Amino acid sequence: MENDGENYFECDAIDLAAHIAAGAIDAQNLLTASIARAQRLNPALNAIIGIAPEVATRLAMETASAAPLYGVPTLLKDLGAEAIDFPSSSGARLYADTKHATDSSIYTRIRAAGLVPFGRTTTPEFGLSPVTEAGFYGEPTRNPWNLDHTPGGSSGGTAAAVAAGIVPLAHGSDGGGSVRIPASCCGLVGMKPTRARLPAGPNRGEGWAGMSSDGFLTRSLRDTALMLDLCHGADLGAPYHAPPPENGLHDSFQAAMQTPRNALRIAILESDFLGNPIHSDCRDAVYKTAGLLKGLGHEVIWWQSTIAQEVEVMMQAWMRIVACGTALTVRTKKPLDELKTDDVDALTYSTVQLGQKISGADYLESINKIHHFGRVLAALFQDFDVLITPTLAEPPAKIGRFKPTNPDFTDFRIGENGVFCYSPYTAIFNASGQPAISLPLHWNNDNLPIGIHLAAPFGKDEDLIGLAAELELANPWQTEQLKLIKRLHENNAEK
Repeated sequence: MENDGENYFECDAIDLAAHIAAGAIDAQNLLTASIARAQRLNPALNAIIGIAPEVATRLAMETASAAPLYGVPTLLKDLGAEAIDFPSSSGARLYADTKHATDSSIYTRIRAAGLVPFGRTTTPEFGLSPVTEAGFYGEPTRNPWNLDHTPGGSSGGTAAAVAAGIVPLAHGSDGGGSVRIPASCCGLVGMKPTRARLPAGPNRGEGWAGMSSDGFLTRSLRDTALMLDLCHGADLGAPYHAPPPENGLHDSFQAAMQTPRNALRIAILESDFLGNPIHSDCRDAVYKTAGLLKGLGHEVIWWQSTIAQEVEVMMQAWMRIVACGTALTVRTKKPLDELKTDDVDALTYSTVQLGQKISGADYLESINKIHHFGRVLAALFQDFDVLITPTLAEPPAKIGRFKPTNPDFTDFRIGENGVFCYSPYTAIFNASGQPAISLPLHWNNDNLPIGIHLAAPFGKDEDLIGLAAELELANPWQTEQLKLIKRLHENNAEK
């Protein structure tokens, strides 16, 4: 039996599980090697907290050997995925080492899949930022491709750990692009499924008025498809659930990767939704993707945005909902009239102040505007099957550009050079509830990943995965990922 788990960090989760099942590697040895790799790489990345080897060892022993991903190590984002065995902090001093009385449904399904968590990954405070630089962790989380750049947010720690080869996949969540943005920054696959495709309970019915969803960051599309197969479906008492598949795939997202598709009508947007130009690296990536799609036999149309006004209204409503949700989260730990500026990051404090100014009627109006926007996009997607954009309007930002010291949440999000200028595509589909995915199809001349964003109509997750599978086959990305993993291993291997 091969005992050196270091030989397997280039594998995706499906391959790792196959090696364990075949006896090529012992699950406990793999876990030990993964923890050791995390401890070597984390000082530079600052991506992982709360490493718990004893807990992970016990969980590995408790895992059913027949589980599809038996023995594969993983990590949980330090926001959501409540688990009795893993306290969480939500990137916040107010929530430091919060213990949970129950396991979340998504955690229960992660464990039933056979995955073995051994720690949590960093996040901006309460998931408010597209970078991972919460004051709670001291130092920012850094991108393994280039430590001067962000791995994205809010699932930035997850993305850094997966890209670095510490684990093959890990948990994230996405309320405005928080899985897809880190996927783009770190050269990974990141999907936000249709609203309520994945369970949200039992500790909450929905996040940010239904705009937030759990998800996973992976290096291969098949790992993403498998995790959807293993984790999708409403949990007990859910207030609503996603529509079932319509393509006779028997709820199998893996089958969607293999199912032949008719030629699709694919819209390409080379500006942002307001008509503003984007960075040339991102525009070039869109052009290259359009060429790939034409070569695959799809009809490609160059689309000019017709929804600029609706997008601006939607973003105002999105911010109000997020502000109210943040105020509620903070209030759970401390009365808002007692909140001090040094209790939370400046950005969070500003967000709470905005939330306190919003009346119940204004909050409900914001939800109505979000729902109206979903209907606008549903009508728009009658003209095409999939919309292609870059995931971000620029390459991964430099560390410090979106520090949580900004005392004005509105300026931070939609001000000049704010988050919306940098990430104008992702929150659109949190608002509409449609499935969207970021694929690592391109790298720029600085060897930084440039993600491509695909979005499909509500409920059409299988069509989205089917098209993504065609693109992965036409333009494989694994070689670039493995170069990074090998480089990090060579530079940090124990002597």
